[in-house]
Amino acid sequence: MRTLRTALLTAAAAGLAVTALAQVPAAAAPAPAPAPPKFLSAGQLPASLTPWTAGPVRQGVPSEGSVCTAGIAPAAGTRYRDFRTELDTGARQTITVAATTARAKALAAELRSALETCLDRLKEQDPGLEGEAFYQGRVDIEEDAHVYSIDTSYPQVGSTDIGLYSVGRDGRAVTVVEWGQLGELDGAPLEGFKKTTRTAVAKLY
Repeated sequence: MRTLRTALLTAAAAGLAVTALAQVPAAAAPAPAPAPPKFLSAGQLPASLTPWTAGPVRQGVPSEGSVCTAGIAPAAGTRYRDFRTELDTGARQTITVAATTARAKALAAELRSALETCLDRLKEQDPGLEGEAFYQGRVDIEEDAHVYSIDTSYPQVGSTDIGLYSVGRDGRAVTVVEWGQLGELDGAPLEGFKKTTRTAVAKLY
């Protein structure tokens, strides 16, 4: 009788243990890492006489080009993509994901300041350079984007270049879009570039 009672008590204790374990919630699975911001595709660049070709997305900051904003974005958290056509037209998109929204906001402000002072700095480096720079307005998308144009020329050799630039932000992500070709501002696709800027910021997240 004592043996039967012991067996029943043991079984009851085991049942309570199983019930207690069943009531312990399973450890929550770690949240998946957020998807990285998306880049423009070739078809989202301003219309050109020949098709755009998109290069691969590369890690870090570009080693050359981007003369107006070089040295501002950190290599960590930055990626970029180059685009080209068969004519003398090229473009680049750079995306930086900052550690915090505050840092992203500060980075966007610093990039804008660099674009606003770019032509003056270029003239200081090359006294033979002439040009005009304009703020082309705000694009109402996410935390805003801002568009600039810089028209440069070398009168001694008769060459002219036009560049369009934009800085936009969505949360912790900041993007810079650059477009350039031989020619003057009158021949630049300003409205198409603003549309490209809007798309670039909308695709971040």
